Amino acid sequence: MSFTYKGLSATLDRHIVTSEEIDRYMQRLVEQNPRIAEINDRPTELGDEVVLDYAGFCDGEQFASGTAEMQTLTLGSGMFIPGFEEQLVDKVPGEEVLVKVTFPEQYHSEALAGKAAEFKCKIHQIRVKTQYELDDTFAREVGGCDTLEEMRKRLGESMQGYSDERGEMDLQDRLLRQAAETLEFTPSEKQIEDETENQMQNLSAQLAQQGLNLEMYCQFLSTTEEELKAECRANAVNAVKLEATIEEIVSIENLEATEAEIDEAVDVVARQNHMTVEELKPYFNAEFQQAIVRSILTGKVMSLIRENATVTVTES
Repeated sequence: MSFTYKGLSATLDRHIVTSEEIDRYMQRLVEQNPRIAEINDRPTELGDEVVLDYAGFCDGEQFASGTAEMQTLTLGSGMFIPGFEEQLVDKVPGEEVLVKVTFPEQYHSEALAGKAAEFKCKIHQIRVKTQYELDDTFAREVGGCDTLEEMRKRLGESMQGYSDERGEMDLQDRLLRQAAETLEFTPSEKQIEDETENQMQNLSAQLAQQGLNLEMYCQFLSTTEEELKAECRANAVNAVKLEATIEEIVSIENLEATEAEIDEAVDVVARQNHMTVEELKPYFNAEFQQAIVRSILTGKVMSLIRENATVTVTES
């Protein structure tokens, strides 16, 4: 079989977002975005959200870790030292309150553990959370739209755009895999081992962001690290072959990443990480540059395969 990456065929099943899906998403937005209203006609109650300043003192000395301004606290949440929140009940905005507590014996700061302390507090606001109705007020305050109808329309367009983008990405991935099946290539043991290790490291990094590690992950899945590595190895073989396919097409088509394209890609990375290009510069190294170029060339290869494929579009 000769290597083929042009003239491939595939079906793109375009999912049309339904009104029911939009309704469900809007209901989730209602649940995720409570309406916060300021209260001025009564004192604080358990369950209220208060905005306050506080300064903590122990043995007559103020300690930095117990000081904050315009802090938001839900009374009764148990987020502060036991007894703290209850002493802020039945207070009004502008009122200054002296809260007296004793730090737990097992408190994380040894210097404060088990000690009595006083907090000078000043309450600025009392707020309560209520649930929005699906109406024009919700559209204005949460959706940034004048009417609920306008919000539904924009949300539907956004959901459809996201669905179309995911469908296109899946299509291009399937076309690339079709091309890879025609490439005569056998990955070396070192390539497989390197990619397997890379996938294991990526998994560990993803787990670490969730406060987990490989051992905990394996326990949750009732598997072992060896079995997990074997699964990564199977995926690594396909990943190495896909990379070889991309490199072969880049070579055949003489594809290149221009300086302008590299600069644009770096700018995108900076924006995604809420940084300026200057702030990103300390991370510029050969590995970073290589990753940027590889991303650009991969995008060009995927586009080239897609443009030269016969695609049948269906809707569901």
